[in-house]
Amino acid sequence: MGWVIMGRLVPAVTRALDVLELFLQSDGTLSAPEVTRRLQLPRTTVHELLTTLAARSYLVTVPGQPGRYRLGVRTYQLGSRYAEQLDLAAEGQQVAREVAETCGETVHVAILEDTEVIYIAKVDSTHAVRMVSAAGRKLPAHCTAVGKLLLAALPEAELDARLDGRELVAMTDNSITDAADLRAALAAVRERGVAVEHRESNPDVSCVAAPVRDRSGRVVAALSISVPMIRWSEEREEELARLAAGGADALSGRLGHHRGQA
Repeated sequence: MGWVIMGRLVPAVTRALDVLELFLQSDGTLSAPEVTRRLQLPRTTVHELLTTLAARSYLVTVPGQPGRYRLGVRTYQLGSRYAEQLDLAAEGQQVAREVAETCGETVHVAILEDTEVIYIAKVDSTHAVRMVSAAGRKLPAHCTAVGKLLLAALPEAELDARLDGRELVAMTDNSITDAADLRAALAAVRERGVAVEHRESNPDVSCVAAPVRDRSGRVVAALSISVPMIRWSEEREEELARLAAGGADALSGRLGHHRGQA
């Protein structure tokens, strides 16, 4: 026999959900006075709700605009779980498989969380010598091609907010550990449109990554191809960059993004 829910609604939870749902009706950001006006709640109550939601990462302050809020990573994570690990992961796994079949190398799809990347899809190389990794693994974004690409796609103010005061930890002797060097690398990524890392997260592996966009044109993920150094060369890098870009475009198309769209 199934459960029958007969309990009363909890006012505090209802108000918190009302706050979150306001962001579905706005341009993506709201201030405390705007929330107060729209929901007709006391200012103190709104302040407490916003503080609590921000503390739990359901909201975050907009970089450079401390009085304004936008949805935080926790809402993304809940939405992803509702969609069974998001269309991005399911579609990403399929596209990664197609790219891996073409190049024979390990292919990943990753998203950015703060200053780390999370791998949400992976298909192994068909070669005997391959890299060891797993979907769900987190790595420092500045040490990876996918991470540098995703950091490069952030608005400048948001990038500053994420990097401010952060130590750039080295994973190998080739990892970037200087903020100025990282910013120079990100500028190069923006100019080229793809990101490359040479033995920065693994001393035996190089990697190239390309951007995955959603229907609005926003970069939401990156698709990468990782290759052991024994199979890496400048010519191979150019070939894999084209394959990664093609795979990322295919995945973007599955998410509703149209070629030529910003």
